[in-house]
Amino acid sequence: MLRTCSGRSRNLVIALGALVSGAAYGQDARENVIVDANILTPYRLTLDDADIRERNGIGEFDVVRAQEGGLDIAVMGMLIPTSHQEKGDAKEVADARIDEWLALIESSEALELIGDVRDATRRTKGRVGILLALENGAPLGSELKNVGYFYDRGVRLITLVHSRPNHIGDSSYAQHRPWKGLSPIGRDIVLEMNRLGMIIDVSHIGDDTFDEVLDTSTAPVIASHSSCRSFTPGWERNLDDARIERLAENGGVLHVTFGGSFLSTELMIREQPVWDHVEGQGLSINSIEGRSQAQSFRQERDIAYATIGDVVDHIDHVVKLVGIDHVGIGSGFDGSGDSMPNGLKDVSDYQTLIDELVDRRYSKEDVEKILSGNFLRVWRLVEAVASERENE
Repeated sequence: MLRTCSGRSRNLVIALGALVSGAAYGQDARENVIVDANILTPYRLTLDDADIRERNGIGEFDVVRAQEGGLDIAVMGMLIPTSHQEKGDAKEVADARIDEWLALIESSEALELIGDVRDATRRTKGRVGILLALENGAPLGSELKNVGYFYDRGVRLITLVHSRPNHIGDSSYAQHRPWKGLSPIGRDIVLEMNRLGMIIDVSHIGDDTFDEVLDTSTAPVIASHSSCRSFTPGWERNLDDARIERLAENGGVLHVTFGGSFLSTELMIREQPVWDHVEGQGLSINSIEGRSQAQSFRQERDIAYATIGDVVDHIDHVVKLVGIDHVGIGSGFDGSGDSMPNGLKDVSDYQTLIDELVDRRYSKEDVEKILSGNFLRVWRLVEAVASERENE
């Protein structure tokens, strides 16, 4: 097996890999199992009425494009904007989103609900598996029983916090940090998720919250859509090296996200005027009109997109720091506005990512781990911890 690692071994891998073409690896997206740990189409569908069962060219996900791209499992983030935690209707909104997606899955032979790792590994090739996730734990409220309630509804992953602190813990985006980490109910929620076999997602949370989650959880956790802070110094939304190392020690995985602002400080500065322009018109950058305005503004100002290479630079960084077993992909499709890199514009484009990985001499086994193997390994461990708790 050729492994991508640091130092002398990595140089040997590169030297050997130079003798083999990408085609020799047989790295076809449709022959690999691909798990994208963060797609936000449920939120986008609150902004337009596209039928995602058909090719429509709206946003970055529909079933036809997903099949063309070889996507096997989409972790569908039911994003609950923080405005709903303030209104007090977050649970009702989450229920409505789940209802919509369960109905969609039921209505399409091309979709299937994924409830456990066995479903993920036995699913029908050619169908797109949907793993339901809550992005923002606000719908749980302060009642621990709601963790089980949403598990029973099919939710298997929860991003604990979004852009503001909630009853669970503090956000990386907010200066106001009422809990200085996790709240008391937040610690109970982490343990209840462990008991039930739900995947804990540490994207969006502040550093102190991250530390407490890993102090508390008895199972590995993931970052479903974050990147490396070493490329964006001072931006807490990405993980710093010390926390990537701790995530790996926990057995977890960082799923690199594709949006330009996550990939470097230079790109973040370049992207900001686009967002300011669209939001200044009272539009969501994820809406049809918002994307159109963003694209026009980019063309007028000649604002370049990120590249696939920028994304894989983050994968390289994680591999060099903690090894191949702790990195995956979480695109952020349908939630990052008009900021996806050239060549990675939607769910039909995973092949170009694979090609870049092969060009950088990642082995077939390495690519399989990045595309799905690491995510599925964590999920198996999460389920194993739950099984052990059940048998105690």
